[in-house]
Amino acid sequence: MSLITDPAAPVALFPGQGSQTPEMRDLLAHRAPDLLERVTALVGEDPFPRAGESTRFAQPAIFCASLAGWDALGLEPAAAAGHSLGELAALAAAGLLAREDALRLVVLRGELMADADDVGSMLALVGASQEDAEAVAAEAGVTVANDNAPGQVVLSGPREKLARAEEVAKERGRRALPLDVAGAFHSPSMEPAVQPFRAALDETELHDAAFPVFSCASTQPFADVRAELAAALTKPVRWRETVLALHEAGARRFVEVGPGKVLARLGKRIVPDVPVETPAEELAHA
Repeated sequence: MSLITDPAAPVALFPGQGSQTPEMRDLLAHRAPDLLERVTALVGEDPFPRAGESTRFAQPAIFCASLAGWDALGLEPAAAAGHSLGELAALAAAGLLAREDALRLVVLRGELMADADDVGSMLALVGASQEDAEAVAAEAGVTVANDNAPGQVVLSGPREKLARAEEVAKERGRRALPLDVAGAFHSPSMEPAVQPFRAALDETELHDAAFPVFSCASTQPFADVRAELAAALTKPVRWRETVLALHEAGARRFVEVGPGKVLARLGKRIVPDVPVETPAEELAHA
């Protein structure tokens, strides 16, 4: 039996890093000024002006903008999923994590990931299959970090090894685009962040979820939230497979909750016959 039996029921998708927009602070200030005040206190400054500088600012900013969008949309989803960071917003929306706890975890996650590695980065392979990416990664000594959509796979590792990966990709006739990211995310470089993040998760109370949330590390509904969230820091993001798993489970309507249209663009390549709605994009102008 399909997990999602009502084709009209939406599946909420929460974006991760790279989805920030200039309007997202305005959305939060208008829709949830108390949340803006709280995240500023926890980060130590307003994270929005510096969201493009470091993951320590980008993560809490995107998380808060996603929650503001979630509140404004009033969805009753059959399920949800989040792209990396977006998993914490999805779990908060489902009620499995209390919002204050989720916000604290996001701020800590951003700090830990920023501190774990400052010599790495990421490289997008355009038009490459998963097999292409694995071959390039193996030759260059880097990690396949994101399987985002057909033809969009991201590698992660030290910058000098990524430079070699870029050469290998071009030799194989693939475009390689260095990403403006200060860290080798979803790779072994994030290992120093795993244990302290798991310790914080172990001290966090979990609640019953209003709807299932799919993990983009396992492509299945979360089973052990604490263990899976901590392990996901070094595991690849299997977004293409996660969306396909949701579609196989019965999803016929996706709604991107949060800033930007990154997941909608990926969705067009993963399940071309199922549109991804982006109503949150209009909220900042409403």
